[in-house]
Amino acid sequence: MAKFAWEGKTRAGQVQKGEMEGPNQAAVSATLRRQGIMPSNIKERGKGLDRDLKIPGMEPKVTTKDLVVFTRQFATMIDAGLPLVQCLDILGRQQDNKTFKKMLVQVKEDVEAGSTFADALKKHPKAFDELYVNLVAAGEVGGILDTILNRLAAYIEKALKLKKQIKGAMTYPATVVGIAFVVIAVILVFVIPTFEQMFADFGGALPAPTQFVINLSNFVQDYILAIIGGIIISIFAFKRIYRTQKGRAKIDDWALKLPIFGPLIRKAAVAKFTRTLGTMISSGVPILDGLDIVAKTAGNKTVEKAIYKVRQSISEGKTIAEPLEQSGVFPPMVCQMIAVGEQSGAIDTMLNKIADFYDDEVDDAVSALTSMLEPLLMLFLGTTVGGLVIAMYLPIFKLAGTVGG
Repeated sequence: MAKFAWEGKTRAGQVQKGEMEGPNQAAVSATLRRQGIMPSNIKERGKGLDRDLKIPGMEPKVTTKDLVVFTRQFATMIDAGLPLVQCLDILGRQQDNKTFKKMLVQVKEDVEAGSTFADALKKHPKAFDELYVNLVAAGEVGGILDTILNRLAAYIEKALKLKKQIKGAMTYPATVVGIAFVVIAVILVFVIPTFEQMFADFGGALPAPTQFVINLSNFVQDYILAIIGGIIISIFAFKRIYRTQKGRAKIDDWALKLPIFGPLIRKAAVAKFTRTLGTMISSGVPILDGLDIVAKTAGNKTVEKAIYKVRQSISEGKTIAEPLEQSGVFPPMVCQMIAVGEQSGAIDTMLNKIADFYDDEVDDAVSALTSMLEPLLMLFLGTTVGGLVIAMYLPIFKLAGTVGG
């Protein structure tokens, strides 16, 4: 069946637009009239001025911001009493992101065809993950879809903030060190040879630091292609290893044990785990289903393994806190607070409190990490770049002292 873009007016005179599948224009027109819409324009997709030029791989991605805005607006409209299909139609028409707009049109059509909202979303995993779909399903069953959507929007916003903090903490030192290595490479390849020629004209033995730098410069010039090739191969090999189950498990476990970044990664993992599980339990998702989804979205194989152990423990009639503590991934305070939440029957409230606490902990850890790294990076730059400069000027200082004497 072909897809048609249509425009028409409701009985109240409101102009509406949308897309619909049908065998021909007449069938689409008849369907619209049954829905109380008087069509004024119906065009088949891919014909006339309605044709969209698409370049494979160049379609815009659905961003987290797009998802948050959609979820917030959708919750407000549902809370105001608007029908589900009308909400999807309005939000689809006002969506600027063409990829997301196409998804929402397809979701609306699926709902119109009798599918549940959650099942319609499930067909678009690139935008709506398992967490989103399962929470929406719980909201539909419980009749609290607006509440669930508001919780989802708040969760996504906090998760995005956490991700940005971690990226910011990692990006700053990596960028500075990367620039430092580029500057050092330029000095070794282009600047040092000029000094070497000048020192050769002077004659005599060079100071040990100067000779070391010249030898290093000659080595880099002779093997520059091999060095660049080695770096590229190392990056490629790392990515290949990380794609394997065993390789990723080793690297993720190693990341949690890093001396500076390890504690930050661990705190972020705890915040994400507690926030996600707390949101799902408070929304009515069964705890075993919730733990399965939380494990898949953990982002770290060591944490994922610990969560699956918790799930296995609960399926055997045990508690959450005990296997969490045995895993060694989660701090004792977290395990004790979860145990208290289990005993009091307020596990979701306790999980959200832990998440709030660890969100603040991540904030403090990022600030402390930035404050600590700045002087360390300055020391690194001063030692490397400054050391090269001093080494190359030592013969000049020696010559000046000889002339002055």
